[in-house]
Amino acid sequence: METKPFLIALDLDGTLLKDDKTISSYSKEIIEKAKAAGHIVCIATGRPFRSSSIYYDELQLTTPIVNFNGAYVHHPKNNEWGTYHTTLELNVVKEIIEVAEKHSIHNMLAEIIDDVYFHYHDEKLLDVFSMGNPSIKIGDLRENLGDDVTSILIHAAAEDVEKIRTYLSDVHAEVVDHRRWAAPWHVIEIIKAGMNKAVGLQKIASYYDIPVERIIAFGDEDNDLEMLKYAGHGVAMGNAIDQLKAVANKETRSNEEDGVALYLKDVLSL
Repeated sequence: METKPFLIALDLDGTLLKDDKTISSYSKEIIEKAKAAGHIVCIATGRPFRSSSIYYDELQLTTPIVNFNGAYVHHPKNNEWGTYHTTLELNVVKEIIEVAEKHSIHNMLAEIIDDVYFHYHDEKLLDVFSMGNPSIKIGDLRENLGDDVTSILIHAAAEDVEKIRTYLSDVHAEVVDHRRWAAPWHVIEIIKAGMNKAVGLQKIASYYDIPVERIIAFGDEDNDLEMLKYAGHGVAMGNAIDQLKAVANKETRSNEEDGVALYLKDVLSL
């Protein structure tokens, strides 16, 4: 009897990637075995496509990918699959910019798929965002943005992050969802309300006709909460935040200890 395929969803940072942002050779070997055994492997990340494509290529994937926590889902190898791009309305973005400016924030960025707009010049952040060579524009976002955006990032002082998030929840709850980045970055990431990795993963699962009980999803941060709740196997990494471990129904070793590979080897008998 042929084994039924599982859909394996991999978060990148803090999950599949080690702290030095590489994939261990053991993880690669096990993922290769999983694919050879007929399982479907995909990436579900908060990153844009341009800074996740190197890992997509390294794993030699031929599947759709979830970027921007579900706000952008497409199939890099098959244009006919469809592109799901869910944006934030420009008028909301402009209101948020007005308020953020009053909070003496460090910077604000808007991303439209692979284009990045910086409100202020910023060497440190330019460095983080240069991966994948995006087209970068610097200057007042209210003047430079002519289109709805995929995501906004607000880089603020540590003590202001919660104040800004409270404002977003109070004033814009119907239209935006926001998360904070993991330390050391005091960054708030804003995408359209209702967007999360589970939404993207559902599109992929229905395309391959995989029921939830055969979905294995790995994560470590608060942007993985919905995905781990949704998957039959919601696997929290050993290094995951407590909030995620609380909703996960499985746990594995840390991203430094090949947690993803060890779990897959065991559950899929690779």
